[in-house]
Amino acid sequence: MQGQLAQMMARFAQQGQVAWIGLRGARLVGMDAVETVAVTNSGLVGDHGRVGERAVTLVQAEHLVAIGGFLGRSAVAPEVLRRNLVVEGLNLSALKGRHVPIGTAVLEITTVCAPCSRMETALGAGGYAAMRGHGGWCASVVLEGEIALGDAVTPL
Repeated sequence: MQGQLAQMMARFAQQGQVAWIGLRGARLVGMDAVETVAVTNSGLVGDHGRVGERAVTLVQAEHLVAIGGFLGRSAVAPEVLRRNLVVEGLNLSALKGRHVPIGTAVLEITTVCAPCSRMETALGAGGYAAMRGHGGWCASVVLEGEIALGDAVTPL
């Protein structure tokens, strides 16, 4: 039974794709959307991020719709959530602890990226609660490289 479960956990219906890339040049400033970004061991070049297991943040495009729905409106714009990469078509939760090539870089999905108190201001009343369970994931950099819009997201 364990072998069968491991096989099911390793299988994906389709690969994901990078739908949006955002950088924040400093703490508390707005996000800038870019088409391509260099990835170093410190995270995304031009981003005010954290070194280590929180170097890059990711969120599923499908969760932008869910968060908006919980707020009674359409999908939330990715820059509002302040995550670096929006990935569509792949369940990021299923990638925890796995190495994931994106472009020429390889990331390791490390930990949940929980919403911060600023989401209540950014999204309005109930914004923090709407994001719970949908805030995305953090990743460390395993291999430096470059990520571009449209790049495949396929777990190893």
